[in-house]
Amino acid sequence: MASISDKLMESVRSSAAYNANVQVAPACILWPDGDRQWEPVVPRLLQELPELCVLGDYDPAQRTGPAIWLRVVIADKAEDTKLPSDRKPILYLPGVRRQDLRAVENCPDHLKPLAELQYRGVIWSQMNAKDWTILAFLQSRQGGLGLDVAADNEAKRAMRLALFRLLDERLELLDGKHLDKDYFNKLLTSGDPIREVLQWIDDPAGFRDKCDENAWRAFGEICKSQLKLSPERDGELEAAGRLAEKAPPWDSVWERFAEAPSRYPNIPQQIRKTAPPKPKGLFDDLSGWPQWNDGQEEALRGELTSLSELTPEQARSKVLALNKSHGERRSQVWASLGMSPLAVATEHLAGLAQVTSDSIAAGTAEDMLAAYQASAWRADDRLLRSLEAVQTDSDLNAVETALRALYLPWATEAAHHLQKVVSADGYPGKSATDLVADDSEAGVCYLFIDGLRLDLAKRLAEKLEEKSLTVSASVGWSALPSVTSTAKPAVTPVRRLIQGADANKDFTPEVAASGKSLQGGYQLQKLLEEQGWQKLSKTENGDSSGRGWCEMGDIDHEGHERGWKLARHIDLLLNEAVERAQQLLAAGWKQIRIVTDHGWLLMPGGLPKTPLAASLSENKWGRCAALKPGASTDEQLFPWFWNPSQCFALAEGVSCYREGVQYAHGGLSLQECVTMSLVVAGGAAFRSVRIVSVEWKQLRCKVELAEPVDGVTVDIRTHAANPATSQVAAKKQFTSKAACSVVMQDEDLEGHEVWVVLLDDDGALLAQQSTIVAEDN
Repeated sequence: MASISDKLMESVRSSAAYNANVQVAPACILWPDGDRQWEPVVPRLLQELPELCVLGDYDPAQRTGPAIWLRVVIADKAEDTKLPSDRKPILYLPGVRRQDLRAVENCPDHLKPLAELQYRGVIWSQMNAKDWTILAFLQSRQGGLGLDVAADNEAKRAMRLALFRLLDERLELLDGKHLDKDYFNKLLTSGDPIREVLQWIDDPAGFRDKCDENAWRAFGEICKSQLKLSPERDGELEAAGRLAEKAPPWDSVWERFAEAPSRYPNIPQQIRKTAPPKPKGLFDDLSGWPQWNDGQEEALRGELTSLSELTPEQARSKVLALNKSHGERRSQVWASLGMSPLAVATEHLAGLAQVTSDSIAAGTAEDMLAAYQASAWRADDRLLRSLEAVQTDSDLNAVETALRALYLPWATEAAHHLQKVVSADGYPGKSATDLVADDSEAGVCYLFIDGLRLDLAKRLAEKLEEKSLTVSASVGWSALPSVTSTAKPAVTPVRRLIQGADANKDFTPEVAASGKSLQGGYQLQKLLEEQGWQKLSKTENGDSSGRGWCEMGDIDHEGHERGWKLARHIDLLLNEAVERAQQLLAAGWKQIRIVTDHGWLLMPGGLPKTPLAASLSENKWGRCAALKPGASTDEQLFPWFWNPSQCFALAEGVSCYREGVQYAHGGLSLQECVTMSLVVAGGAAFRSVRIVSVEWKQLRCKVELAEPVDGVTVDIRTHAANPATSQVAAKKQFTSKAACSVVMQDEDLEGHEVWVVLLDDDGALLAQQSTIVAEDN
């Protein structure tokens, strides 16, 4: 398709056409341009028209010079400039009109050498003998392009500014279009004026620097035309204020900003430099100003802080009302920028208020477990999510006050009742004598996650199911006391080989056969290996035809280390667990059993403290204590899981033996003692796809499966989970055969480790195996 530039050059050159029977060939083509309209594109035309010369200062390298030099050039006498012999010279004359040459007696001295060329040459002009303007050339149907072009002054101005880019427009695509100021202005912009307005408000100096003069003028014309604002006269702060007002025509600009506000990080601060209008009525919308949102957050902060003066029932009622009045702000732009943390937290506090309105301090321990598993666990989940929303100390203090008003009385009441029924009826969890031998078949791998509380286990199950994995869950009771040293051995596949002798201050059992303590973990690892269990690191996949034990995602360590800030890291820890389960399944393991030892309690500001004299205890942990032999105390005593003849003390309710402890476990509460185990398996593809061999012949890699699986794709990557690191010339699919080969592209990777990965139709990992490129050569 021909461009306007093509048609322009064709028109200029065709003006030299003549009838050889009656005419002499013209010496040159004169292009007068009194208003210098075409001058901005002459540098470009000099590249495309080798026969073009320009009247001006002497610069032969740019084919520019005075009139006398032009005469020398067209006479082919200039040593410094030679024009093509098969083209008629074109002389562009900026600032010169046709009539300037015709009035020879009045012709300026600097033009006189060219005057006689009007007779020996031809002039590129309209049919009416007028000089070609840009508008005339675009509009005219006689020698021009015959386009529909607006003729108002604003359109003419925009047209001249956009001339350079206008030349590239395809003529066929302009047929039937009305070319007005907006069309020409958009040629100088990205074609997305709203985005450019936002970029300008966000970074005025940077935006101005990246625009040439024409583009900046075009941008200004668009702002005037579409938004009734002049960037030069009104400035970016006036624009920021109008943006915040969201009134037409700025409502569309606000909508674009609200779609992706993080792209314009400075706009909130720009709006802050403007003053919101004074409210005229109850329904005035001031939500476009971050100052308004700040005020709403401050008011909410005060309301939440005042909950300390209310009863739990009153606090619940008030939180529900606050959630209703501030709920709309969660859908506004400031929330997406993290500037409405309390509005976000209040949604979770409202959920907490609803859950805690129903007491679970009733019935037997099993009744309480059923209620907790069914819905009451959501109170713990809402507590974590409300803490996850806040960052500053002032916001934390407000949420902390709400949690102490809503959650703490509810959890305390439940813990007191559970301790009462357990004291009367006994602990419902199994004892060491009830443990049975592990009957795991080959292909089962345990994944132990320390501190995977029930609410987190449910969150983890959802994440696993989102990856199309099959998940089944079972709920039980942790070993007492609910600390790692006691409870972890009870969930291992070698639990029947462990016993408890005399209770020690660390609540640690021992290997039954040798009497060696499990303190430190070495003896437990040794025991697992002696029984045929592979101890896998966080990155090892092991032999999936055997049985495995893997540990990761130490939530308990993070809780002790970070306190309430654990809430911010929960999803990261759970995502790592999901990825690890996928890796193990992809490596061929048939089933992943996710187990944990205990849960925990969390309360910003610290759990309530209960006193215990140091003279009575050998070791005083957060929620449990080993008492000295013969010590007399009013504390409730409970039997040790590994040796019921040995007892220890547990803090009452949700209290702690230490001051200011935010995260603790070891006591008797639903949060600490109710645990959930997950059994994870893949779909049919996961169960059946297994790599049995990888062979190299130079850069060709042959992959063989245990059995043919149609539709499975093989790829080679430097990072197994990242598709962008693929190194093959083309991925291949297995069909009816169990073997398939692919070719590496990068010879430099020879001798380096890569990953052979198998993928399903959706690109999900089915299996993976590391290999060394060309190792078999």
